[in-house]
Amino acid sequence: MHTALFRQATRADIPAMSAIRLSVTENVLRDPSRVTLAMYEDYLEAAGRGWVAEIDGAVVAFSYADRHQGSIWALFVSPGYEGHGLAKRLLALATGWLFALGHRSVTLTTSAGTRADRFYARQGWHARLLSATEVEYTLAHDSAAANRIDLDAGGLIPHAI
Repeated sequence: MHTALFRQATRADIPAMSAIRLSVTENVLRDPSRVTLAMYEDYLEAAGRGWVAEIDGAVVAFSYADRHQGSIWALFVSPGYEGHGLAKRLLALATGWLFALGHRSVTLTTSAGTRADRFYARQGWHARLLSATEVEYTLAHDSAAANRIDLDAGGLIPHAI
């Protein structure tokens, strides 16, 4: 059994986060140059905050929240680590932080018909089809799904997988 540790992301985590983003088999970037290392840096400082999950000292998953838009900019888990609750915990950290900033709801978009699409639906987020290929999800602060979010003292405690 491994233990995942959750913490706020730092600049040193950016290469690992970028590698995870580029390694996913769904929601693949058609043009990887559209998500730059500078964007990761911006979301750490000016535009938002990020969190990582580490296992055995390696970053295996991450999330980013956009403070200005009240949205989730990114949530990715390295292939091989899916299905262990890492995304759920990282999503709780990001949404909890946005709610603490005063946002009444949190939004995100994802590709329709993907594992991510099904994941957000299972978490109780409200779906709205934007196109045949894109879904927007919203989580209202006062919703039953938001009330089920468990931050475990900020989410920064070990989590066995």
